[in-house]
Amino acid sequence: MRKMVCACAMFIGFTTMASAGESGIASYYQNPYYGGLIAAHKTLPFGTRVKVLNLDNGRSAIVKIVDRGPFIRGRIIDVSPAAASVLGFRQAGLAHVKIERI
Repeated sequence: MRKMVCACAMFIGFTTMASAGESGIASYYQNPYYGGLIAAHKTLPFGTRVKVLNLDNGRSAIVKIVDRGPFIRGRIIDVSPAAASVLGFRQAGLAHVKIERI
C-alpha cells in the first residue's frame, strides 16, 4: 500500500510540474480547422491556455491547445502561423521557448 501511495504521489507531482512550465523547441504548423492563436501539445487538455515565451527574443503569446503534437523528438509545442508571427519566429521556423499553463 505504501508503494502505491508513493507511486501516485510521484506521478501527480511529475505531471503537475511538467505542465506548470516546460522549456524546449517550438515549431509552427497549419491547422485547417482552426485559426488564430492556437497550438498543439502532446499531453495538455484541449482548451487549455498557455503562455509561450520565446527565449530568443523575449516575445510572448497566449495560445489555446486545440490539437495533439508535435511528433518530432525534442519539440514541445507546435503553434499556428499567426502565433509564430507574434512570437517572431515564423521566418526561422523554430524557436527556443518556455511554456506556462495559465
